Amino acid sequence: MMQYMINDLVNVEFDYSYLDGVIKRVLEHEKVKEAFFEISFVDEDTIQELNRDYRGIDRVTDVISFALEDKKDNFQSEIRFLGDIYICIPRMKEQALEYEHSIKRELSFLTVHGLLHLLGYDHRNEDEEKIMFGLQEEILNEENIKS
Repeated sequence: MMQYMINDLVNVEFDYSYLDGVIKRVLEHEKVKEAFFEISFVDEDTIQELNRDYRGIDRVTDVISFALEDKKDNFQSEIRFLGDIYICIPRMKEQALEYEHSIKRELSFLTVHGLLHLLGYDHRNEDEEKIMFGLQEEILNEENIKS
C-alpha cells in the first residue's frame, strides 16, 4: 500500500493525475511496498526560503527533498515514512521551456528525482550522478514520458 499526498499550494492549473503512475513505477522499481510521503507544489519564495534555511543556499531551485529515513538507521517498520518533496512550479515551467520538454515530462522528472532522493539516492559525485540520472531516465521511459 502506497500513500502519498499532494499539497497544491500554488493552485496548479493543469492536470497532474499522471503522477500516480510515475510514483507507482518508482516504488515498484525500488521494491517499496508500504510507503508514505508528501509532495508539495510551491512558489519561488517558498522554495528559496527552504533552500536557504535548510541547505544554506539562498536561491530558487526546482526540487528539494527532506528524507526521513537514514541508511544508517536499523529501525524496521512495515510502512516506510519517506519524507517530503517540494517542487517549485514556476521553476518547473521555466525548465520545461528551457529544455524543450512538456510540463508533463518536467514535472514527472522532478517527482522521480525527489522520490529517489527520499529513497537514498544522491548525485554528489560523478558515479552517484550516473546511477541516479540513469535510473530517472529508465523510469520515465518505462512510463513512456520522453518529451
